[in-house]
Amino acid sequence: VSAVVGSPLELIMIQQQRKGGAAPTRLAEIMKHPVNITRGFTGAAIRESLWTCGYLSIPPVVRRTLMETYPDTFDTNDKARIPAALLGGLFACYLTHPFDTIKTCMQGDIEREVYGNFIQTGSKIARDSGFTGFYRGATFRYGRMVCAVFIMDLMKEKMSRLMYPQAFQ
Repeated sequence: VSAVVGSPLELIMIQQQRKGGAAPTRLAEIMKHPVNITRGFTGAAIRESLWTCGYLSIPPVVRRTLMETYPDTFDTNDKARIPAALLGGLFACYLTHPFDTIKTCMQGDIEREVYGNFIQTGSKIARDSGFTGFYRGATFRYGRMVCAVFIMDLMKEKMSRLMYPQAFQ
């Protein structure tokens, strides 16, 4: 669902970064061919679904497992949250990065001079750069994702306690 909003916004942003000008100008250019607004949507949708799994499901499972298996070391959620964020970020980053790379290449080439559809773009990246071509910039993205997973996991716990105090008694 988030890709429905995020993908077109990222498309406009990438086009504005490449070509300059104001956002309305870029949007008008994109909308000369309305199908352009969906450019990169598949990559964004796959990326967003895997990212959601990474930040919603992995940290609670890892925290609980660490606290049950190593109760002397991980005696609080806060102590287990760091390794949980590292693993959640690892999952979210390295599974989503190839799809984000394909999406970004497609959105940067709205004219379709280099990159075609989703499969064609992935094939071109693989041909030109091999497997590693899908992971350019992944290290820095991993750092950002670990921080995001940590913050969202912490906020989810704190907000849950505020909104549903009876569940934590």
